[in-house]
Amino acid sequence: MKQKPLIELAERLTQARLTKTPVVQLSTEHELTRSDAYAIQEEGLRHREKNNEVLIGYKMGLTSEAKRRQMNLDAPLYGVLTDKMQLHNGGVFPLERGIHPKIEPEVAFLLKKDLSGSPTRAEMIDAIDAVAAGLEILDSRYTQFKYFSMEDVISDNSSSSHFVLGEWNTDFQKLALDNLALEMKVNQKLATSGSTKAISGDPLLSLKQQCELLNERGLGLKKGMIVLAGAATEAFHLEPGLEISLIVEGLAPLSIRTP
Repeated sequence: MKQKPLIELAERLTQARLTKTPVVQLSTEHELTRSDAYAIQEEGLRHREKNNEVLIGYKMGLTSEAKRRQMNLDAPLYGVLTDKMQLHNGGVFPLERGIHPKIEPEVAFLLKKDLSGSPTRAEMIDAIDAVAAGLEILDSRYTQFKYFSMEDVISDNSSSSHFVLGEWNTDFQKLALDNLALEMKVNQKLATSGSTKAISGDPLLSLKQQCELLNERGLGLKKGMIVLAGAATEAFHLEPGLEISLIVEGLAPLSIRTP
Protein backbone atom coordinates (compact mmCIF):
# COMPACT_ATOMS: atom_id res chain seq x y z
CA MET A 1 0.00 0.00 0.00
CA LYS A 2 1.19 3.55 -0.73
CA GLN A 3 2.48 5.73 2.08
CA LYS A 4 -0.38 8.25 2.17
CA PRO A 5 -3.17 5.73 2.90
CA LEU A 6 -0.99 4.12 5.58
CA ILE A 7 -0.52 7.49 7.27
CA GLU A 8 -4.27 8.11 7.15
CA LEU A 9 -5.00 4.72 8.71
CA ALA A 10 -2.47 5.35 11.47
CA GLU A 11 -4.15 8.69 12.20
CA ARG A 12 -7.52 6.92 12.42
CA LEU A 13 -6.18 4.56 15.08
CA THR A 14 -4.43 7.35 16.97
CA GLN A 15 -7.66 9.33 17.18
CA ALA A 16 -9.51 6.21 18.33
CA ARG A 17 -6.96 5.79 21.10
CA LEU A 18 -7.02 9.42 22.18
CA THR A 19 -10.80 9.88 22.06
CA LYS A 20 -11.65 6.34 23.30
CA THR A 21 -13.93 5.96 20.29
CA PRO A 22 -13.51 2.56 18.60
CA VAL A 23 -13.31 2.21 14.84
CA VAL A 24 -14.08 -0.68 12.50
CA GLN A 25 -11.25 -3.07 11.70
CA LEU A 26 -9.01 -1.76 8.94
CA SER A 27 -9.25 -5.09 7.11
CA THR A 28 -12.95 -4.48 6.42
CA GLU A 29 -11.95 -1.69 4.03
CA HIS A 30 -8.35 -2.40 2.99
CA GLU A 31 -6.10 -5.30 2.08
CA LEU A 32 -3.03 -4.94 4.27
CA THR A 33 0.20 -6.90 4.27
CA ARG A 34 2.06 -7.45 7.53
CA SER A 35 4.64 -4.97 6.30
CA ASP A 36 1.84 -2.42 5.83
CA ALA A 37 0.61 -3.17 9.35
CA TYR A 38 4.01 -2.56 10.94
CA ALA A 39 4.36 0.65 8.89
CA ILE A 40 1.05 1.83 10.38
CA GLN A 41 2.28 0.88 13.86
CA GLU A 42 5.51 2.83 13.29
CA GLU A 43 3.54 5.88 12.17
CA GLY A 44 1.48 5.55 15.35
CA LEU A 45 4.71 5.64 17.35
CA ARG A 46 5.65 8.87 15.59
CA HIS A 47 2.31 10.33 16.74
CA ARG A 48 3.14 9.34 20.31
CA GLU A 49 6.62 10.84 20.06
CA LYS A 50 5.15 14.11 18.80
CA ASN A 51 3.09 14.03 22.00
CA ASN A 52 6.32 13.80 24.05
CA GLU A 53 6.21 10.05 24.61
CA VAL A 54 9.54 8.22 24.56
CA LEU A 55 10.10 4.72 23.18
CA ILE A 56 11.41 2.57 26.04
CA GLY A 57 10.92 -0.93 24.68
CA TYR A 58 8.70 -3.47 22.98
CA LYS A 59 6.10 -6.08 23.83
CA MET A 60 5.68 -9.48 22.28
CA GLY A 61 2.16 -10.76 21.73
CA LEU A 62 0.49 -14.07 20.91
CA THR A 63 3.43 -16.02 22.31
CA SER A 64 1.22 -18.52 24.14
CA GLU A 65 -0.94 -21.14 22.48
CA ALA A 66 -3.77 -20.26 24.89
CA LYS A 67 -3.62 -16.62 23.84
CA ARG A 68 -3.60 -17.48 20.14
CA ARG A 69 -6.65 -19.70 20.64
CA GLN A 70 -8.40 -16.92 22.58
CA MET A 71 -7.78 -14.39 19.82
CA ASN A 72 -8.13 -16.84 16.90
CA LEU A 73 -4.77 -15.69 15.49
CA ASP A 74 -1.78 -17.69 14.37
CA ALA A 75 1.67 -16.22 15.08
CA PRO A 76 3.66 -13.97 17.45
CA LEU A 77 3.75 -10.22 16.83
CA TYR A 78 5.05 -7.13 18.60
CA GLY A 79 4.14 -3.61 19.65
CA VAL A 80 5.92 -0.61 21.15
CA LEU A 81 6.17 0.52 24.78
CA THR A 82 6.54 4.17 25.75
CA ASP A 83 7.27 5.87 29.04
CA LYS A 84 3.68 7.11 29.37
CA MET A 85 2.35 3.58 29.05
CA GLN A 86 4.09 2.47 32.26
CA LEU A 87 2.08 2.48 35.50
CA HIS A 88 3.37 2.37 39.07
CA ASN A 89 3.43 -0.93 40.91
CA GLY A 90 0.53 -0.81 43.37
CA GLY A 91 -1.04 2.06 41.49
CA VAL A 92 -4.35 2.65 39.77
CA PHE A 93 -5.48 2.17 36.19
CA PRO A 94 -8.49 4.44 35.50
CA LEU A 95 -10.79 2.48 33.22
CA GLU A 96 -11.62 5.60 31.22
CA ARG A 97 -8.10 5.36 29.74
CA GLY A 98 -9.29 2.40 27.70
CA ILE A 99 -12.18 1.17 25.56
CA HIS A 100 -12.45 -2.49 26.60
CA PRO A 101 -9.25 -3.19 28.59
CA LYS A 102 -7.98 -6.60 29.65
CA ILE A 103 -4.96 -7.64 31.70
CA GLU A 104 -2.52 -10.53 31.46
CA PRO A 105 0.58 -11.83 33.30
CA GLU A 106 4.01 -11.32 31.76
CA VAL A 107 7.75 -11.66 32.27
CA ALA A 108 9.91 -8.66 31.37
CA PHE A 109 13.57 -8.25 30.44
CA LEU A 110 15.75 -5.16 30.95
CA LEU A 111 18.71 -4.93 28.57
CA LYS A 112 22.21 -3.72 29.40
CA LYS A 113 23.46 -4.14 25.82
CA ASP A 114 22.09 -3.72 22.32
CA LEU A 115 20.59 -6.90 20.88
CA SER A 116 19.61 -7.57 17.28
CA GLY A 117 19.45 -10.09 14.47
CA SER A 118 18.98 -13.68 15.63
CA PRO A 119 20.93 -13.87 18.89
CA THR A 120 22.05 -17.08 20.59
CA ARG A 121 20.92 -17.97 24.10
CA ALA A 122 24.35 -17.01 25.44
CA GLU A 123 24.17 -13.63 23.68
CA MET A 124 20.73 -12.95 25.14
CA ILE A 125 21.80 -13.89 28.68
CA ASP A 126 24.82 -11.63 28.31
CA ALA A 127 22.64 -8.73 27.14
CA ILE A 128 20.02 -9.01 29.91
CA ASP A 129 20.53 -6.81 32.95
CA ALA A 130 17.50 -7.97 34.96
CA VAL A 131 14.18 -9.82 34.88
CA ALA A 132 10.84 -8.82 36.42
CA ALA A 133 7.27 -10.00 36.65
CA GLY A 134 4.86 -7.78 34.77
CA LEU A 135 1.23 -7.13 33.97
CA GLU A 136 0.21 -5.81 30.58
CA ILE A 137 -3.09 -4.01 30.04
CA LEU A 138 -4.42 -4.67 26.56
CA ASP A 139 -6.98 -2.54 24.77
CA SER A 140 -8.11 -2.86 21.17
CA ARG A 141 -9.08 0.39 19.47
CA TYR A 142 -11.53 -1.57 17.31
CA THR A 143 -15.23 -2.09 17.88
CA GLN A 144 -14.56 -5.71 18.87
CA PHE A 145 -11.67 -7.29 20.75
CA LYS A 146 -11.52 -10.64 19.02
CA TYR A 147 -12.69 -10.80 15.46
CA PHE A 148 -9.87 -9.19 13.52
CA SER A 149 -6.86 -10.13 11.43
CA MET A 150 -3.16 -10.20 12.32
CA GLU A 151 -2.75 -7.04 10.25
CA ASP A 152 -5.47 -5.29 12.25
CA VAL A 153 -3.80 -6.22 15.53
CA ILE A 154 -0.30 -5.20 14.47
CA SER A 155 -1.55 -1.86 13.10
CA ASP A 156 -3.18 -1.15 16.48
CA ASN A 157 0.16 -1.51 18.31
CA SER A 158 -0.66 -5.16 18.94
CA SER A 159 -3.44 -4.10 21.34
CA SER A 160 -0.98 -2.72 23.90
CA SER A 161 -2.27 -0.04 26.26
CA HIS A 162 -0.33 0.10 29.56
CA PHE A 163 1.95 -2.06 31.69
CA VAL A 164 3.28 -2.35 35.24
CA LEU A 165 6.45 -4.07 36.44
CA GLY A 166 7.60 -5.59 39.70
CA GLU A 167 11.04 -5.01 41.17
CA TRP A 168 13.90 -5.98 38.84
CA ASN A 169 15.86 -9.14 39.73
CA THR A 170 19.51 -8.97 38.64
CA ASP A 171 20.25 -12.47 39.97
CA PHE A 172 18.03 -14.06 37.32
CA GLN A 173 20.55 -16.64 36.10
CA LYS A 174 19.66 -18.79 39.10
CA LEU A 175 16.06 -19.01 37.88
CA ALA A 176 14.64 -21.63 35.51
CA LEU A 177 13.16 -18.95 33.27
CA ASP A 178 11.54 -21.54 31.03
CA ASN A 179 9.35 -22.98 33.80
CA LEU A 180 8.48 -20.46 36.52
CA ALA A 181 5.10 -20.99 38.15
CA LEU A 182 2.81 -17.97 38.26
CA GLU A 183 -0.53 -17.01 39.78
CA MET A 184 -2.64 -13.97 38.96
CA LYS A 185 -5.27 -13.11 41.54
CA VAL A 186 -8.25 -10.76 41.32
CA ASN A 187 -9.49 -9.42 44.66
CA GLN A 188 -7.38 -12.07 46.43
CA LYS A 189 -9.02 -14.93 44.48
CA LEU A 190 -7.09 -16.99 41.95
CA ALA A 191 -8.05 -15.88 38.44
CA THR A 192 -5.48 -17.76 36.39
CA SER A 193 -2.30 -19.73 36.87
CA GLY A 194 0.33 -21.26 34.66
CA SER A 195 4.00 -21.36 33.82
CA THR A 196 6.41 -19.23 31.87
CA LYS A 197 6.82 -22.30 29.63
CA ALA A 198 3.67 -21.08 27.88
CA ILE A 199 5.63 -18.05 26.64
CA SER A 200 7.06 -19.48 23.41
CA GLY A 201 8.19 -22.54 25.39
CA ASP A 202 10.76 -20.26 27.06
CA PRO A 203 10.64 -16.44 27.50
CA LEU A 204 14.16 -16.27 26.07
CA LEU A 205 12.84 -17.70 22.81
CA SER A 206 10.29 -14.91 22.82
CA LEU A 207 13.12 -12.39 23.19
CA LYS A 208 14.85 -14.02 20.23
CA GLN A 209 11.61 -13.77 18.19
CA GLN A 210 11.41 -10.09 19.13
CA CYS A 211 14.89 -9.50 17.73
CA GLU A 212 14.11 -11.42 14.55
CA LEU A 213 10.85 -9.56 13.92
CA LEU A 214 12.53 -6.20 14.50
CA ASN A 215 15.36 -7.23 12.19
CA GLU A 216 12.84 -7.65 9.38
CA ARG A 217 12.06 -3.93 9.82
CA GLY A 218 15.73 -2.93 9.99
CA LEU A 219 15.44 -2.36 13.74
CA GLY A 220 16.97 -3.78 16.92
CA LEU A 221 16.78 -3.60 20.69
CA LYS A 222 18.86 -0.93 22.43
CA LYS A 223 20.63 -0.84 25.77
CA GLY A 224 18.19 0.18 28.52
CA MET A 225 15.11 -1.08 26.69
CA ILE A 226 12.39 -3.20 28.30
CA VAL A 227 10.90 -6.21 26.54
CA LEU A 228 7.65 -7.79 27.69
CA ALA A 229 8.09 -11.41 26.62
CA GLY A 230 4.39 -12.20 26.23
CA ALA A 231 1.52 -13.58 28.25
CA ALA A 232 1.54 -17.00 29.86
CA THR A 233 -2.27 -17.26 30.14
CA GLU A 234 -5.45 -15.86 28.67
CA ALA A 235 -6.28 -12.21 29.44
CA PHE A 236 -8.76 -11.15 32.14
CA HIS A 237 -11.37 -8.47 31.45
CA LEU A 238 -11.06 -5.35 33.63
CA GLU A 239 -14.00 -3.72 35.38
CA PRO A 240 -14.44 -1.31 38.33
CA GLY A 241 -13.33 -2.26 41.84
CA LEU A 242 -10.63 -4.82 41.09
CA GLU A 243 -7.20 -5.42 42.59
CA ILE A 244 -5.05 -7.56 40.33
CA SER A 245 -1.91 -9.11 41.80
CA LEU A 246 0.73 -11.33 40.24
CA ILE A 247 3.25 -13.68 41.78
CA VAL A 248 5.88 -15.28 39.55
CA GLU A 249 8.21 -17.83 41.14
CA GLY A 250 11.51 -16.22 42.10
CA LEU A 251 10.41 -12.69 41.18
CA ALA A 252 9.01 -9.83 43.24
CA PRO A 253 5.19 -9.55 43.32
CA LEU A 254 3.26 -6.66 41.83
CA SER A 255 -0.26 -5.32 41.66
CA ILE A 256 -2.54 -2.78 40.04
CA ARG A 257 -6.12 -1.83 40.79
CA THR A 258 -9.11 -0.25 39.09
CA PRO A 259 -11.19 2.40 40.92
